[in-house]
Amino acid sequence: MAKITLQDLRHSYTDKPTADDDWALKQLDVEWKDGGAYALLGPSGCGKTTLLNIISGLLTPSHGKVLFGEDDVTHLPPDQRHIAQVFQFPVIYDTMTVYDNLAFPLRNRGVDESRVKQRVTEIAEMTELTPMLNRRASGLTADGKQKISLGRGLVREDVNVIMFDEPLTVIDPHLKSQLRSKLKELHQRVNTTMIYVTHDQTEALTFADQVVVMNFGQVVQIGTPEDLFERPQHTFVGNFIGSPGMNILPCDVDGQNVVVGGVKVEVANKGFVKGDTRKQEIGLRPEFIHFGDQGIPVSVERVSDAGRFKIVETRFQNHTIKLLIDDGENVPADNAHLTFTEDRTYVYGDGWLMEGGQAS
Repeated sequence: MAKITLQDLRHSYTDKPTADDDWALKQLDVEWKDGGAYALLGPSGCGKTTLLNIISGLLTPSHGKVLFGEDDVTHLPPDQRHIAQVFQFPVIYDTMTVYDNLAFPLRNRGVDESRVKQRVTEIAEMTELTPMLNRRASGLTADGKQKISLGRGLVREDVNVIMFDEPLTVIDPHLKSQLRSKLKELHQRVNTTMIYVTHDQTEALTFADQVVVMNFGQVVQIGTPEDLFERPQHTFVGNFIGSPGMNILPCDVDGQNVVVGGVKVEVANKGFVKGDTRKQEIGLRPEFIHFGDQGIPVSVERVSDAGRFKIVETRFQNHTIKLLIDDGENVPADNAHLTFTEDRTYVYGDGWLMEGGQAS
């Protein structure tokens, strides 16, 4: 196991990058503690796989360093980094038994057969593969094969980090939640540093202690699932995390007053000035909006049943505002007004949370 440090990391697939868009991965400084569970989260093309390939050694960064502990591994090949990787599609030996698949990484390193048996038995129990150890891997379902891939990553005791690249993509939806829970359980048991790459917020927030949210090659926010939900540092995070995502509305900042469509709104991040930002917006999640006797005047356009909650879409001028209400709560037929929870309403400048006099 190892602490992983990324120092001033950047990467471009062009020989001489000049424009900002030439960089597939923009400047990145991150430190992941030994034994932590982390996720790289973002849409396709945001740089997640590029970063994963740099950490694994499949790609050498254009600039910066990768450290495992205190060792600079930036230019080391994958086989010298002591890593394990689980891919979208299970990488297994179909003609081998489950037992032999799990044993292969140890036998390939000359581990004594008695120790091989002990480790395979332990990992098979953890991954619920014990009943099928003597079966050929070719006859297993997709989730069974992915468990073998996972088990092969866990069976070695010299691994610095286990990396997962969209590991549940080919798994049936009704089995995904089971495997997500199993991954979390395994991390708690083995305490190995794990990095999980996904575009699925549910997978990331379920698995990780810390989530790295990426967009256009840039790290937008690093934080716990609670941080990302309760205090998004960028409107992209607010939109990407949550279902429905955060409401974003244009606003005017006049001194310390924030005005939305002529209505003054109280916000959590007071004490800033407009500064040099070109665009000001407020952001707040549907969970923190309520119907009231006064506030933002809206018309109700749609009500959707979401189990214990209702998703209500309202219209204010040219903007849609969504809120979540309890299933038994009444929805006004007309003359509706919305109130915002003050300590959950934030002002953003050019997309970034306004703090300390400027966009952070």
